[in-house]
Amino acid sequence: MPRFHCPTELRTGAEIDLPPGAARHVQVLRLQPGDAITLFHGGPDGPAGEWAATVLRMGRSDVRVQVGAPQAIDREAPRAVHLLAGITANERMDWLVEKATELGVASITPLLAERSVLKLKGERADKKLAHWQAVAVAACEQCGRNRVPPIRPARSLADWLSTVPHAEADGPLAGAQRLLLSLRPGTQPLATAAAGTGPVLFLSGPEGGLSPAEEDLALQHGFAPVTLGPRVLRAETAPLAALAALTLGA
Repeated sequence: MPRFHCPTELRTGAEIDLPPGAARHVQVLRLQPGDAITLFHGGPDGPAGEWAATVLRMGRSDVRVQVGAPQAIDREAPRAVHLLAGITANERMDWLVEKATELGVASITPLLAERSVLKLKGERADKKLAHWQAVAVAACEQCGRNRVPPIRPARSLADWLSTVPHAEADGPLAGAQRLLLSLRPGTQPLATAAAGTGPVLFLSGPEGGLSPAEEDLALQHGFAPVTLGPRVLRAETAPLAALAALTLGA
């Protein structure tokens, strides 16, 4: 059954107009009045769930539906993994956001690393952030997740380290184990370093990895260096491999 993200309030019996993106998708699928769909709110707070709904009217640019009964379905990963990922070039970041969402990532913070090819600021940064959040929404619609992971504003590692840990001391990152993907000698295997079930903050770099200065800064702030094995994975592959190991096996 087609699934659509609907961030507005969902109440059994209510008649609502779908948001523009979902309405366009319904029209592309050529659904008709009487057809059944599934809606989910996608918010990070409150119980996860989805609602049955029925198409009432198909307009030229709008779709009206009636919300049915809710189902308390939670398909979230049992372990919260937050990515702090170096921004990769071209469409590779889109791919990372999409697949990380499918694998159950709790949140993604795009990292403006020293070696990132894509440099973002101002209006361009806002547009990219909105685009990546839309990619995450579409991935949730496809994979069955009822919570959309937030894509945080892009920032440098130094900026993140100076502000976020203090601002979110009682938030989702509270008590999270900090792991740094590194090629340095003395790293531990991910499975060894991440033993347990608590939340994890996983830091990885862009193409070429983090700079030595960035790695040093991360280590000074409590990140433990880990390895995924003897092979060097691409920047968009490595965090996904870590996510799979941390969430699918939990």
